Amino acid sequence: MVGDPAKGEKVFAKCMACHTIEQGGANGIGPNLYGVAGDAIAEGRGGYAFSDALKAHKGVWDQATLDQWLSGPAKFAQGTKMTFAGLTSAQDRADVIAYLNSKGGKLSLGAAPAPAPAK
Repeated sequence: MVGDPAKGEKVFAKCMACHTIEQGGANGIGPNLYGVAGDAIAEGRGGYAFSDALKAHKGVWDQATLDQWLSGPAKFAQGTKMTFAGLTSAQDRADVIAYLNSKGGKLSLGAAPAPAPAK
């Protein structure tokens, strides 16, 4: 699913109580998220103290991993410090991922897939 960064910015407003996203921004209750798309999970972020539950995940914040996280942080990393319930809408998640990627991200999100042929 292809996301719209402009719509993602609006959805991201829910996240701003705990996160900043400007380059060089300070960590808050949660880490600064500038450049997080494509970065290693639970590393960096200006020395933010990640939970052991999140540190146990290896890899990078790619599109699939961000989608899982955004759908339910506590399901993704049981014991995480993040209390946000998650985004139930797949389109909202895609939009937020596109927005995060537009803020220093390193993902190649690609174009929308072609519709399936009619039968």
